[in-house]
Amino acid sequence: MKTSKFFPIVETQDEGYQKTFKNCAELVPTLPRSKGWWLDELFQYQGFWMSSFPIRGSMLINDHFKPRPTDIIVATSPKCGTTWLRALVFSIINRHSFDFNDHPLRKLNPQELVLLFEGHIHKDGSTSFLDELPSPRLLSTHIPYSLFPKRMTDDTSACRFVYICRDPKDVLVSKWHFSNKLRPKEVPPLSLEEAFDLFCKGVSHYGPFWDHVLGYWKASVESPKKVLFLTYEDVKKEPLGCVRKVAEFLGVPFSPEEENKMTVEEIVKLCSFESLSNLDVNRSVANVRNVLLATLISSGKVK
Repeated sequence: MKTSKFFPIVETQDEGYQKTFKNCAELVPTLPRSKGWWLDELFQYQGFWMSSFPIRGSMLINDHFKPRPTDIIVATSPKCGTTWLRALVFSIINRHSFDFNDHPLRKLNPQELVLLFEGHIHKDGSTSFLDELPSPRLLSTHIPYSLFPKRMTDDTSACRFVYICRDPKDVLVSKWHFSNKLRPKEVPPLSLEEAFDLFCKGVSHYGPFWDHVLGYWKASVESPKKVLFLTYEDVKKEPLGCVRKVAEFLGVPFSPEEENKMTVEEIVKLCSFESLSNLDVNRSVANVRNVLLATLISSGKVK
C-alpha cells in the first residue's frame, strides 16, 4: 500500500486498517501546521496540536478499538508525571502478582510495562496485539479526552481513566529541557523564549495544555466513577493518600492486612524517583529516539 511521507510504513492486510490509514494520509496534509518543539511538525486536529503519528493512532482507536469494562487508561499531558503514574498504577493493580524484592519495575522501565495506547494500536497492523492482552488491560495515553470514542467515555462504558495534571510553569520548563535533549546536536537548541511563546499559543504536543486538562477535569466532575483527576503536587505531598485513592477508584482498595504489612508504603518506595532513576535499565538502555529512559523520569523539580 502507498504511504504518506508523514508516516512510517506499516504492513497490514486488515482492510479496515487500510481504510483508516488512507483516510489519515489524505487528511493530515490538509490540516493547519506549525513547527514542533524538536524536528517534527505539529498539526491541528480537532482542536489539538499533535504530530502525525498520534493523529493516526487516535483515528485507529476510534475506528477499530473494542473496549472492555476492565480497561484502565493512565492519561496525562506530556511531562506531567506520566512515568511516575504508570509505575504507581501498575504496582497497585499487580500488587498480588509480584514480590516487591523481585518486581518488574526493578528490571523494566514503566513505559515497557504500561504501553502507549496510540502507539500500540498500530502494532502488527491490526488490533490483535491489544486484543490479546489479558484483563485488566492497563494502557497509557496523551490523547485528549474529547478525542476518544463515545463507547469509551459515555456512561454505558465501565473502562476507567486515571489522569494527572501539573503546574503549567513546571510543565513548560520540563518540556523545554526534554525537547532540547531530542534535538540533533547540529540543530540549534530551542530557546526558553521560543518555548514560552509556543506553549502560550497552545502549540505543543497534545496542546493546548489547558484544554487538555479541562477536558479530563470536566469529565471527572461529570463522571467521577469513570475519571479520577489527580495533581502532581498532591501526589508528591501526600503519596500514601493518593495511592489509596487510586486503589479505591479502581475497585481494589487495600485490606487491613495490607495496611499492617505497609504495602502502600512499599509501593510508594518502589515507585519513587530515586528508585526508578537509579535502575540500570533506566540508566543504560535508550529508546527509539536515543534518549536515555532515565531522562523520562522527572524528579518533579524545575531545573
